[in-house]
Amino acid sequence: MAFPLGLGVRRRSVINGLAFMSEKIPPVKGAAALRDQFNQPPVEGSAAAVESVLRPPTFADFTGQPKTVERLRVMVGAARARGEALNHILLSGPPGLGKTTLAFILGHEMGRKVRVTSGPVIEKAGDLAGLLTNLTEGDILFIDEIHRLAKTVEEYLYSAMEDYRIDILIDQGPNARSVRLSIPRFTLVGATTRTGLLTAPLRSRFTLQSRLNYYSREDLVKIVRRSCKLLKVDLADAGAQVIAARARGTPRIANNLIHFVRDYAQQRSSGTVTAPVVEAALELLEIDRDGLDEMDKRILRVMAHNYKGGPVGVNTIAVAVGEEEHTLEEVHEPFLIQEGYLQRTPQGRVLTAKGWQAAGLPPPPATSGAQPELL
Repeated sequence: MAFPLGLGVRRRSVINGLAFMSEKIPPVKGAAALRDQFNQPPVEGSAAAVESVLRPPTFADFTGQPKTVERLRVMVGAARARGEALNHILLSGPPGLGKTTLAFILGHEMGRKVRVTSGPVIEKAGDLAGLLTNLTEGDILFIDEIHRLAKTVEEYLYSAMEDYRIDILIDQGPNARSVRLSIPRFTLVGATTRTGLLTAPLRSRFTLQSRLNYYSREDLVKIVRRSCKLLKVDLADAGAQVIAARARGTPRIANNLIHFVRDYAQQRSSGTVTAPVVEAALELLEIDRDGLDEMDKRILRVMAHNYKGGPVGVNTIAVAVGEEEHTLEEVHEPFLIQEGYLQRTPQGRVLTAKGWQAAGLPPPPATSGAQPELL
């Protein structure tokens, strides 16, 4: 497979020991900028810098996801013993569960660099080639939201993942010639929130495919305590319990709540994060005791008031609440289904008795106490 050379290469370039002399080879817009951007450390004090501080650096520091962590430990141990690069890994699951964190842990455990990008950023095959040729032996290329890769770009990953080579096309027209270049053996770690949108050829090229699940309350309490210790937040144990209970099983949400609760405690209290302080802060955020936020409640109320509890399609719900359909499917719906507020049926979404109660209404007589289990 070949594509026009667009790596910011001017008249004289050497890639893997091959020198090319060619006139009128325009640089691909953004390829060099991509490489520079992904290799820059986060600015001190920025949100990215704060998040990087909270990320556990090793498997020993990582809390939760025991099955996925054990699988990765096995792969890392075997690869280090053989002195080889890791095989390709696909991590899936809802946002905020630690896919990016695990990619950085893999780099730390292997002693290799992690290059970070995302599917929508790689617009052209030349952008991908710029990233791949900039890797060194054993490096990890982490592609977040890999299901959003352009199809033409995705196809060039096949030979890179399997044969560690790419084909480039020099010049155009009668003078065009294809040159095959070897690239270092690297590890592709893909992250996706929607595994079903990945094509079968790409998915089959990952040696390990592992799904991350929502965290238990006990694991979230440990994460909250660790984050507060790193941020030097004076945390009472009861405050940690309240934050964990309302974090929707997601460490990223727990960390976001910690930041706001810390600010609230400094401005409206003595600075100590106690249970009453947490409850007052989260009430200001309109997050109730069950972790439901304002959008969750709006979804439940719309289904109850406007559609008599369903069944109703997710696109109809999205229009009614003024939110994007994919946001409902990826952010709100998984939690509502897991906690038993909604059921997903072939006809559409249906409120459960618990959902009716959260919406502040009693179930209609036809569904009261006898809602059928539809799978």
